[in-house]
Parts: sequence; C-alpha cells; structure tokens
Amino acid sequence: MSDALPATLHLKVVTPRRLLVEADVEAVFLPSLEGEIGVLPGHRPLFVGIGKGKLSYRVAGDEDSFTIQGGYAEVQPERVIVMTEVGEDDDSGSSPA
Repeated sequence: MSDALPATLHLKVVTPRRLLVEADVEAVFLPSLEGEIGVLPGHRPLFVGIGKGKLSYRVAGDEDSFTIQGGYAEVQPERVIVMTEVGEDDDSGSSPA
C-alpha cells in the first residue's frame, strides 16, 4: 500500500436542486461554524457544519469562490462533499456553473 498523498481533492458542491461544482482541486477553503478551515489533499476525515460565507477552491493555481448560506461538509483524504442550500458566484452574483 502506498503512503503517497493524492495531488488533488475531488470537490462536489450540491444543493437540493442541482450540482453546483464538481472538479479536481488543489485546496478548498470552507466557512465552518467554528471559523474558516483549509483542506488539502490527505486531510484527516471530518464532518463539519458550514455557516454563511465564502467557499473558495484552487485549480491549477487559479482561485474561484462563491457565497454559500450554510450546510454541511464531509472531508475525506481524497474528496470534499459540500451540501448547501444556496450558492452564489462572488464575481457575477449568479450560481456557479
């Protein structure tokens, strides 16, 4: 068994109506109820409540972000799944593609 850390995380952000984001990312930053947390590949498993705030993620050195209104996140060493009610793109005020 290899102890090498994965190079990326698989990020999914979902609402009850649709999938907002599905991408392989270098890092994710979440507005948890206890404050912002950063998640890198290989992070320890975690289930955390999400507050209102900015969710951002980095792909190939570029950062993208949008506002979420609360929910939950499941973090595993190779993936992050965020379940939220609403998401808005910080740049355009619309939901991310």
